[in-house]
Parts: sequence; structure tokens; C-alpha cells
Amino acid sequence: MKLQAALLVAVLGLTTADPTWPADTDELEEIMFQTTSTRSRKFADSVSPCTNQASGPGRHNAAEWLRTAFHDMATANTARGIGGIDASLQYELNNGENTGPGFGTTLTFMSPYMTKKSSMADLIALGVYISVRACGGPAVPFRAGRRDATTAGPVGVPQPQNAISIFRTQFDRMGFSPQEMIQVTACGHTIGGVHSAEFPDIIPAGTATNGQIALDSSVAVFDNKIVTEYLDGTTQNPLVVGRAIGLNKHSDFKVYNSDRNVTMQAMASAAAFNDVCKTVLQKMIDVVPPSVILTAPLEPYQVKPVGLQLTLSTQGTVIELTGFIRIRTTNAPLTSIAGLTIDYKARNGDNDCGSSGCSFPLTVQGVGRGLDDSFAWFPIARNVPLASGISSFTVTVRRTDGTSTVYDNNGASYPIQDAVFLQRYQSCLLQSSGVTTLTAAVRNDRAELPVRAIISYKTTQTGSVVPALNTLTLDLTRGPCIGPYTLFSVSTTIPGGRSVEATFDILSGDRVDAFKKANILGGTCQSRPVSNVCSTPAITSAVPSATSTTMTTISSPTPSIYRRQTMGPYTLVSCWSEPPAARALTGASFAYDGMTLESCLSNCTGFNYWGTEYGRECYCGDALHSGSAAAPLADCGMPCSGDGTQYCGGGNRIELYRTTATKTSTSTTAAAGPTRVPSVGGFVRVGCQTDNTGARALSGATTAGDDMTLDKCAAFCSAFTYFGTEYGRECWCGNALDSLSSPAPVEECNMRCAGNPLQFCGDGNRLELYRASAASSATLASSTTATTGGAESSVRLSEATSSAAPPSSLLSSSGRAVSSPSASSSSTPSPTGPAPVPTVSPFTLVGCQTEATSVPRALSAKSTTSNSMTLADCAAFCTGYRYFGTEYAAECYCGNSLHASSSVAPLDDCAMPCAGDPLTHCGGPNRLTLYEDPARASTPPREPRRPAFAGDFVWFGCRTEPTGARALSGKERAADDMANESCAAFCEGFAMFGTEYGRECFCGDELHAGAAGAPEEQCSMLCAGADDEFCGNGNRLSVYVRQEDEA
Repeated sequence: MKLQAALLVAVLGLTTADPTWPADTDELEEIMFQTTSTRSRKFADSVSPCTNQASGPGRHNAAEWLRTAFHDMATANTARGIGGIDASLQYELNNGENTGPGFGTTLTFMSPYMTKKSSMADLIALGVYISVRACGGPAVPFRAGRRDATTAGPVGVPQPQNAISIFRTQFDRMGFSPQEMIQVTACGHTIGGVHSAEFPDIIPAGTATNGQIALDSSVAVFDNKIVTEYLDGTTQNPLVVGRAIGLNKHSDFKVYNSDRNVTMQAMASAAAFNDVCKTVLQKMIDVVPPSVILTAPLEPYQVKPVGLQLTLSTQGTVIELTGFIRIRTTNAPLTSIAGLTIDYKARNGDNDCGSSGCSFPLTVQGVGRGLDDSFAWFPIARNVPLASGISSFTVTVRRTDGTSTVYDNNGASYPIQDAVFLQRYQSCLLQSSGVTTLTAAVRNDRAELPVRAIISYKTTQTGSVVPALNTLTLDLTRGPCIGPYTLFSVSTTIPGGRSVEATFDILSGDRVDAFKKANILGGTCQSRPVSNVCSTPAITSAVPSATSTTMTTISSPTPSIYRRQTMGPYTLVSCWSEPPAARALTGASFAYDGMTLESCLSNCTGFNYWGTEYGRECYCGDALHSGSAAAPLADCGMPCSGDGTQYCGGGNRIELYRTTATKTSTSTTAAAGPTRVPSVGGFVRVGCQTDNTGARALSGATTAGDDMTLDKCAAFCSAFTYFGTEYGRECWCGNALDSLSSPAPVEECNMRCAGNPLQFCGDGNRLELYRASAASSATLASSTTATTGGAESSVRLSEATSSAAPPSSLLSSSGRAVSSPSASSSSTPSPTGPAPVPTVSPFTLVGCQTEATSVPRALSAKSTTSNSMTLADCAAFCTGYRYFGTEYAAECYCGNSLHASSSVAPLDDCAMPCAGDPLTHCGGPNRLTLYEDPARASTPPREPRRPAFAGDFVWFGCRTEPTGARALSGKERAADDMANESCAAFCEGFAMFGTEYGRECFCGDELHAGAAGAPEEQCSMLCAGADDEFCGNGNRLSVYVRQEDEA
């Protein structure tokens, strides 16, 4: 019988339904919750208990895990959608901001758990939940889906010597308010301590036990003592008291005291502390780029199949089903469970499972625990008849009180396909060398389809303690028939020395035995079963749809494969070779399981040629590459993945078809070829635009289809400012372009639309970009757009007037021509869309301008950002300057001159609506909507300089910041009105001062020994408060020395 819903909740403690199994998060779910005893994943072993010092005396691993996550996140720029928890820390261990061995040992411990289903970034975030709970803290919700960076991120981890103004700026960049800055610092410092090896000036060698001083008195407990001891004055936190004060490295005090201790007092109770930390630490690990979509917080399944595997028996007489059913017993004691019953369906979806029937019982044979949960394990060992097979099952939990509950995977049943599976007995791995043999059992109704193995393996990376994930795809060779199955196998050597951490996917068409761990394989392959009988299984479509299985009844042998001489208006040419390092057909390409000749023909309608290759690939074109040539027809012997009776080429061989239709000559109208469509359904064409691998250029919505056209994409994106088509069949929408996206040459958007070969639909990582047509009233350039063959040209104003000098009001300080609004058309902007504004008193529109290609920015005197930015706000902010410019909807920049590397851009590039006024333009990605005050245009600005004198100080030179320290460590400040004179006044009484990064000021009596001389031109960032002076640069100080101290 089934329990009523209310009773079920009471018995099992259910709060939410299980995910539908299998889920992409299954691997992370097991790593997160299976921490001890039966089938433990052992991810918590080095941090639980919290006192664990597995990495050495004085090193609390839990604290190192928590701070690893913060350091990985800390270089994020949330306003620009860059960074966050992305595992870029692995490439940043030697940049001076991430000192000590803790980060490296943490990443090294986590590396074996990294797979294509569990990114290193997700593992770092999961480490926060594990470390905090292991130390008695709250359960920080963990969501999955992060992507790993492939290079180092920018610098910017807060350092203890920073001024509070710099701390606030850094945490604001990460997306944290001043209050959250205090909270996340306290929550991150409640476990662990400060080490002499990393901070010898704070803790001299030999002055602390095991070289560490704890941050509070409960070093291995996640509790509120970090707060209460600070407030009552008993703290021994070395970042609050002691030597750090004299060194200006008492960073915890500077942060905690920054709001007169209001936030710390609010966190004083144990309950408040836990609540705050749970919230702020989740926010910390959820800092990701906007292109990353995180899942809902992971919860453990109530009922979960684990490690299921089908294998032909050693004699080849039955299918062995093995694995486990894991039952969550957190809120229901194991003693209340009498056992489980599995009810499975045969291959054809019915209940005819042979003489043994379709039901069998399971008995508990193990228990396990997580940090918050307990589980019971019920192993499966069942022989399934070859003739009937298996397709799905349900689980019945039988209780000692006579009640029972059926778990049916949210109505879908638990799927288990028997079309293709890893044949474990005939597969083996020699871990010492990586020599591997993989064998697959493939049902005979699919034996004509290609069988492939995709191996995910790891190799050592230069400059990282984390290995790189690689993919190897291999074709399996057909072997003997074993009753209704045929064996396929392949042998290879897995490189990298970590073969035991590899995973395998075994594919036959659209069926896959996925994510098999290499560690289940033995070192020696067993001999194959012997069978002289080859049979064809009976299959029907009665299997539940959730199994992703589409089957038909086979009452006769599979039809034999043969070659199609004609396909619609196309005829077979022959088998054709691919040229070296190129493609025979380059008009468009597609790849998918289920490929047939009919589907490829449909994809390539309108092209002169099309062909299929490698069973699942389709290529189109109007001409063949000169390096391509005819090949023996036998070379094209691979069946189509979607129709085993058709040939779809071979390895580097195309099954080539050619049109029989009469083609229009090249002298006829352009309608015979694809065109650039100037406007589609309320949108106008912008041009070709790059897409990004890490963050999509347009991220509002997306769809894809083999019938994709510009018209279809425009209709789908009708509610957005932009749409773009990509790769022939993809459509992307958005209201803003990602900052990393940039214009691309038009010839790079040359792939025809899948649903209309007379239109262009972008290309690989290239968008054919359109924006709402109500956006423009002025055109910077006189444009000529060719509607044939994909060519287009644009003549800018500065080019068109090259025979005469431009008016003086259009010259920048470097003498370059800047576009003028007087060249615009007189059309009236539509009130329904954004448009350029000609005047924002006292400024007038100059045009669109590129950002500088090097530091500093195009306008670098001062800047601000606001989520309610308007042109009027920016103009007011820049009062007194010659120029202001808005960028990326929410950014405002001021200056008296443009950087020499900034140049004129088409006005269409500056079409992003202002954050606070969607009817006006505020630049674009790396593009400024530029305005000028005419009253100041006639006064040439002074060229930036390095003043020889500042107060009582004289110029000394450009110096580097030393690793892990400050060149000048007396005192410091940061301000948006910083200039060398104001820094000199602030450093009165010191022998030296230095300005850095435009707005920072440092004082001291001597330079750190690690501060080396640098070329003067490296100190070239304009002062925030004086744009005719230089104030250092990133990690570069403009240093001045008091005159009487100069020697």
C-alpha cells in the first residue's frame, strides 16, 4: 500500500521531492553527502574532525579550505561579470597575494575528485560547506554548475597592509557591502590562525607554538568567539593586536572597526553569528560570472540508485545487474525498514521477465554517514534473462509496521538501458602504464551502428598543481556475437600517469553507458564468453518515455545497408577525401547523433554539394576544396548513426552528393546566393560580433533548431534589444552585450542559416548581430552594404574627409579626428527605443569612441559606476572637465584628453541603453558615448607629466611593489581626488611617499628591500584628482623623497 502524503513526510522527514535520476549533479551529490563508512567518497577526510592537521602541525586544513574559496573568489569584478569561484587560484599561487602552502595542498587534495561532472570550481565551493560543517558551523547551501578558468585572473586579493578605503573598494568590486565585508571577514577568521612562515614580521620565527597564533581561543571550532573576544577586549587575534599595529597590518581591526563595531555587535550571539555566516558564505561561493547558471542547492536523495552496471556473465548466458540502492535514514531509523523490493520492466516494457519474474527483494548490508545525514545501503546482484532484458524499475520500501512506499523516480521509473554497456569482465586497466582495453556489449539490433568510447583523462599542467582534463575519442572494433549481443573492443594507452582517475562513456548512436569510473576495472581482462548462437532481440516502443528509449518491434533481420544513388534533387558523386588541414566543403556543418542522408540534405538545402562523414557529421558547400579528391567507394563504409541502412562516409571521407538543378550564373542578380539582410522584424543589422567561450555575448534567452532563420530568431527575441544567430542553427537574445564581445570582420560570419540557405546565421563563436531598429537617429559613417556574397564596407567620416583638415573642435589632444554629430542623418528617433542625445548641457555629442588599448583608459581623470546611470548624472559628475563618456550602460568617465590609443568607432557600437534611462545610449562594451564641453575645447590640456617636486619632496623614480609586502609601510590612504601634492601633505613627517594605481598614497621612511627600480614609463597612470600628473600604476609606485633626505 502507499502512505498518505502527510504520513510520508512525518516518517521520512521529506521536505522536497528527489531530483529525477540520473541528474548531472549526481557525482557532486555523492562527494558532498557520502563522507564516512559504506561507499564513503572520503572528501571530508582531511578536514573532519576540525582539529585535523593532516598537512602539518599548526595547519588546520578546514581553515585552509575556507580561505582557499575566499582567495579564489576575491579577484572577482561583479560589475563586469568577471571572475568569482572559478578555480583560477590554481594559476595564481606565485603572484605574491596567495602566500603559504595551504592553497596548494587544498587544491592537490581535491584534484582526484575533479571530473567532467565535478569541476574544480565546484569542489572549492563545496569545500566551504564541508569545512564549516566539520567545525560545527551552519550548513552553507551548495549549488553546482561553476566552470573552471584556464588562466590566472587579475590581482586584487586584499592584503593586511591596505587602508580601510582600499578594503571597501576591493569588497565592493566583489559585490559585498561594507557590512558584508565585516561579516565575511569574521566568518572566515573564526577557525585557524596566522602563520609565521607567511607573515614573519607579524609573528617572528620561534615565537609561537608550531609557528601559528590562533585568530580566537577556539581555533578548531566555528563559533562566535572571533566576535565576542574582539568586543570584550580579550582577543589575541594577531591581526587585531600585537606587532601588526606598528606595521599597519592589523587588518581585522581596520575592517571590524570600520563602522564603529555596529556590525560586530549585531553578530555577537551564537545564533546571529551562525545565521549571518550561513548567508554571507553562500553569497561568497555564489559569486560567478553571469553566464554561469547555478543549480538549486543540493539535497540528498531519499532513494538513489548508485553504481548500477550491466555485464554479460562470464558464460554469456545472462545479464548481471549489480549496484546499490541508497536509502536516506536521517529522519527514519533503519530499524523501521524491513527491506526493499525492486520491480523491473523487461526490455520491451512489459512484465515478462522469464521464470524468475520481474520482482526481487533487497536486504541492508551497510550503513554510512554524511556531515548531516545517515544512509542505509542495499546491494543489488540480479541475473536478468538475455531474451527479455531490462528497461526500468521502481523501488518499494517495506516497513516493519506493514506499510510500504513505492518510489518511481517522479513517475518516470528509474531507467536502465541494455542497448550498449561496458563489458567489465573483458575490460581492464594497468594503472602503472595506463594500458587499457575497453569492451562494450552492443545489442544486435544496433550492431551495424558505430560504437565509440569517449575517455576523459588528466595530464599534468605547467604552472598549476591541478591537472588538466582531456578527452580522447576512440572507435571500437566489432568482435564476436554472444547471443543477442555483439562485443566491440579497443585498446589504448591513457597518458598522464593518472589513468585510474579517468572516466569512460560508451556510445552506440543515441544510447550511452555514461560516466564509468576507471577504478572499477581490474588489471587483467578475462577471456570472452564462447557462443555460436547469434540472435536478434524483440523490442517494442512500450518502454516508458523517461528512459529516452525509442524502440520498434523487429520481426525479421535488420535490412541490409546499401548506397542511395539519388537524394531529392541531388545525385551521388562518390566517396570523397578531406584535404589536409582543411575541409572539402566549408559552407556549413552539422554534427549530431541520429544523422541520416535525409537530415543532412535538409540541413544543406540550397548548396551545390553536401555530404556525410564519420556516421554523424554533415557538410555543405557550393564548391569543393582543391585539395579534395575522389576516393574508393569502399572508404565510405560507415553507417549513418540515425539509419543503419544508409552509408554516411567514413573517417576523413565524405559520402558526396551534388545538385542536379540548373544553377544561376554569377552574372545574374544576387538572389542566387546568401545575403546580408539589413533589417528583420523590427531589428536592424549591426554586423558580425565575437561570442565568448567563458561568457555569452547575449545571455537573455536562447533557442536552437535545424529550421533556424533570421526571421525565426527575430520573433523569438522580440522582447529584447538584441538578437544574434550563430553556427547556422542557434539563436541568442539579450538587452546588452557582454563586455568581452567585440566586432569581428564580416567575412567571419559566413555560415548559412539552417532553415534558409539564402541568409547568413553567424559562424563558430561568431554572431550575426541585430538590434531593435528604434535605436539610432545618427550615423557616424556613410555606409555601403553589399547584399551579395557577404561583403560589406564602411567609410568613416575621418576617412571621407582625409583631403581636408577636420575642424579644430573635432581634434583630440593627439591631433586625431573625432567623429562629429553633424555628419548624422536628420531622421527622428523613435520614442520607443534608445537613441543618441545631441546635447547634455554644457556638453555636446562627439560620437562613439573605443576604449584605450593600454593603461590608462580613454578618459582617466576620474570615474564612477551606478545601476541608475544617466547621461545627465555623468555630465554632472564630470563638471569642469572637457570630456565625459558613458560606457557599458552604467559606467561614467571624465577627462581633459583622450588616450592616444583610443579611436573613432561606428555610432552603432555605442547602442547600449543607459542603466537609468533606457531611451538613451550609454556606450557599449569597450565603447564610450563621448561628449565634449565646447567652452573647454579651445583650451589645450596640459600633457601628463611626472612633477619634479611635490611639497617638500622631489622625484625619486618608479619602483615595484615587493612580493607579499609594501614598498612603503608607514601609513596609507586612498581617495578619488588623489594627486602627488595631496599625498605629499598626507606623508608629512615621513622621508618618502609614493602614489600608486591613480588613487592610492603610501608613506614610509625607507623602501622595502624587495622594491626594485622600474622604467619610468611603467608609472603612467593618471592621478584620480589631477589628470595632468602620473600617480604610479598597478603594483608600481611613483616615489618621491624629502629633499634633505635625497642623496
